[in-house]
Amino acid sequence: MKKLITLFAILIALPSFAQDFQGKAFYKSKTTIDMSGWGGRNGQQMSEEQKKRIAERMKNMFEKTYILTFNKSESIYKEEEKLDAPGQGRGWAMMGSLTGGAQYKNVKDQAMLQEQEFFGKQFLIKDSLPKLEWVMGTETKQIGQYTAFMATATKKVSETDWMNMRRRRNGDDEKKKDSVEQDSTNTKQISEDIEIPKEITVTAWYTPQIPINQGPGEYWGLPGLILEVQSGRTTILCSKIVMNPEEKEEIKKPSKGEEVTQKEYEETVKKKMEEMREMYGGRRGRGDRIRG
Repeated sequence: MKKLITLFAILIALPSFAQDFQGKAFYKSKTTIDMSGWGGRNGQQMSEEQKKRIAERMKNMFEKTYILTFNKSESIYKEEEKLDAPGQGRGWAMMGSLTGGAQYKNVKDQAMLQEQEFFGKQFLIKDSLPKLEWVMGTETKQIGQYTAFMATATKKVSETDWMNMRRRRNGDDEKKKDSVEQDSTNTKQISEDIEIPKEITVTAWYTPQIPINQGPGEYWGLPGLILEVQSGRTTILCSKIVMNPEEKEEIKKPSKGEEVTQKEYEETVKKKMEEMREMYGGRRGRGDRIRG
């Protein structure tokens, strides 16, 4: 009964939103990486100090603040500008080169535009909005001054999604061991140690008090602004909302870069990942032979 009263109060408030309203939502994104059981070169386990240093570097890369500027049908999602963390090192070249730019969503036209820099080259990903089959839950919680409702969905994961990488499960250890033993230079050590799941569960919390079909990043499609997302190892949480700011910001479509589809972009990243693996694996192999 209490939930029905809350929902009824929210529905009464909805007509107060003008058609030309605008808002800004500030989000904090955090991704955790499981370092347990990770090995180093020649199959040796990393020390706790090494794991700590790597975790700190990952924290600098995976903890970010974003701003979502939205109206009834459009939004632009940008990382808040700040100084880059110093020296990530050669080993972080791949993840450090995946620099995301502004992301535009139009829920009316079902369109998405994303500026993306990869190894010094600018791309403009142009595609339809990814759709998730949301299952509406009954749970509610308070996020700031807003009542949020839960929804869940199953999401397919791209092969190039480093945010969801994890150590391979124990059941695959024998297969991994055979593959590594056949490779005398251990060039497959890293790629055999980790995997990216094919799909993950996404939990979102949205508020009908802000009746727009928008959310952070690729997430949308619920009857209210999405305030929180838990997707694999990543959590995105809204920390502040400003409705109808005095100075409205024009929501401009991104336009920089070579135009590609999401699939074409992922193929480019995948090809580069293979090149990097061969290059660094080859160097390590030559070094092992020289030392031997």
